Amino acid sequence: MAEKPIRIAVDIGGTFTDLQILDARDGAVHAWKTPTTPDDPSIGLLTGVTEAAARFGFALAEVGLLLHGTTIATNAVLERNLARAALITTAGFEDVLEINRHVRRDIYGLAPDPNPVLVPRDARLGIAERMRADGSVETPLDEAAIPALLARIDALGAECVAVTLLNSYANPAHEQRIAALIAKARPGLPVSLSCEISPEIREYERTSTTVLNAVLVPVVKAYLDRLEHRLGEGGFHPLVFLVQSNGGVCSLRLAAEQPARLLLSGPSGGALAAGRLAQLLSRPNLVAVDMGGTSFDVSVVQGGRVSVITQGEIDRLPVRLPMVEMRTIGAGGGSIAAVDAGGRLTVGPRSAGAKPGPVAYGRGGVEPTVTDANLTLGRLDPDFFLGGLMKLDMPATKRAMETRIGAPLGLTAEQAAEGILTVTNANLGAAIRLSLFEKGLDPRDFCLLSFGGAGGLHAIDVAAEIGMAEVALPREPGTLSAYGILFSDLVQDMARSVVLRAEAASLPRLGEAIAALRADADARLAADGVPEAARRIEIAADMRYQGQAFELLIPWGEVTAPDAAALAALEAGFHATHRQRFSYANPGDPVEIVTLRAIATGLLPKPAVGDPIPAARPARKGARRVFTSGAWQEVAVWDREALTPADIIEGPALLEEAFSTHWIADGWTARLGAAGAVIAVRTAP
Repeated sequence: MAEKPIRIAVDIGGTFTDLQILDARDGAVHAWKTPTTPDDPSIGLLTGVTEAAARFGFALAEVGLLLHGTTIATNAVLERNLARAALITTAGFEDVLEINRHVRRDIYGLAPDPNPVLVPRDARLGIAERMRADGSVETPLDEAAIPALLARIDALGAECVAVTLLNSYANPAHEQRIAALIAKARPGLPVSLSCEISPEIREYERTSTTVLNAVLVPVVKAYLDRLEHRLGEGGFHPLVFLVQSNGGVCSLRLAAEQPARLLLSGPSGGALAAGRLAQLLSRPNLVAVDMGGTSFDVSVVQGGRVSVITQGEIDRLPVRLPMVEMRTIGAGGGSIAAVDAGGRLTVGPRSAGAKPGPVAYGRGGVEPTVTDANLTLGRLDPDFFLGGLMKLDMPATKRAMETRIGAPLGLTAEQAAEGILTVTNANLGAAIRLSLFEKGLDPRDFCLLSFGGAGGLHAIDVAAEIGMAEVALPREPGTLSAYGILFSDLVQDMARSVVLRAEAASLPRLGEAIAALRADADARLAADGVPEAARRIEIAADMRYQGQAFELLIPWGEVTAPDAAALAALEAGFHATHRQRFSYANPGDPVEIVTLRAIATGLLPKPAVGDPIPAARPARKGARRVFTSGAWQEVAVWDREALTPADIIEGPALLEEAFSTHWIADGWTARLGAAGAVIAVRTAP
């Protein structure tokens, strides 16, 4: 789609904006980091691109594609920096958001914290109308009530409107008519319709998703307007796509209309990278873990496919949209260690953040963190942190370790630091186990893919704890999410709820629904300028045993007109998935198809990428004293950027690069593999 040779992927985080630059002329891939500008992230983005152009020798006019992951939507929800909204719904259903699902998170709490509600009661407006579940009209829309509703919306000062009517997934006519009337009377007022955002059954989740979308439209549109305004500077006119929660990218137009699809935009880049590396490394089963300063994200690649779920949540707000399945815990390099009143050592979820940061940073931090523990044990070089850009304060770190952890527990500073790492690694291992066990998967069948600035110091110890025998340490792990974004495709998800038995009698209605979904998918890809040869449309189904209150997502491939054999294969896939997930299946029980989904992919060009060229210097750079297994010992220190396939790293050892350090434990051997990744294998029990 883009003939210009430079492709740039950008992942805007809270502290740094990460870039990966692909030059199609020679297949070179470069990484770059620049500070994020929170007040207007587009400034940091353009600064990073300009710096990278100067550093790697390309002109801004040569950039053809800009693929952009952002936390704009996520942060807006978490910080409640949202637009004022009004909700129009079927009369009598104004309290769906507040009633929600009656799920008690704290089952023993006498005063549980109520679920958040983004639209107050006086802004939830009912209108006389009603659709039946089969799509027929029970009560016609009262169009005469629209002027009074608009007057009420004006009085509320609403900046956006969400419309969620009962059973509109079956027949959207009333929602569409309301939108047309509002557009005619208030042409500048953004309106989000549930039939466009999440046309599925389950009233509460559909309403929550539509409201989230509505309140994000003004926020995201303001950012996109600023970004588009800056794109013309210096001849910089790339085609821009934004990363969605489902791991694909979308056009600026779709992002502005449906910003709820961006809620996991940033983290999904790491899962995209895992999917690509699963192919490059010939390891179809990967557990991808991203450990940064505050969090630890886990996603699973099985059979070369990234796990996707159809519903998630953000800050206790349900989102009924496809998104990369990810588990996040509060564990990172900045996680604070402490001794509680009962004499128990705890690590996280409190974090020192970027300011003041770990004690080692010398910025006023006084509570020891996971980073401080690694420094105390010699795993970090105080003179080579961030490639030498930051000097670490070893004396202050050791004092904090002794006074805050060692003294209360009767331990030396080194023993205290080892304890912190033991607790941390146990927490990380538990998150991985849960991500696999809940799917009926065995950790021993997977390779651990570790990235993020802090991941390399823990990956092998965590893998050993949960029984994994192989760890992949990718090149430039600190910008791997941007690397994943670099090779993403356009992806749009469509859904249609059709509650049908999985039996031959349902084939005509299934065929009609699939044909309609495929036509919609094809039209959307055409609107984004995707040539016909680059379009791929796959079908999936949400399925359940009759009477169940939950569904499983079952891929159906590129089916067009399903027959009895295709339906039998789909049903067999459901039984097999149910058995794997829950350890049993009931092949004799009736099965229902609840929702059909179309995953429309527009394949973007994939320029060839060359392997990194090793630096012309010795790969073994020296030795350093490290405290391991209860004693200090000299271990080899290796230079990641000079490593060649002939080099063999025997643990215990350290592998250093500009922005990351990796610990190769005793009993493990590491060497350079495909795509510049270092593969560590357990060689001893």
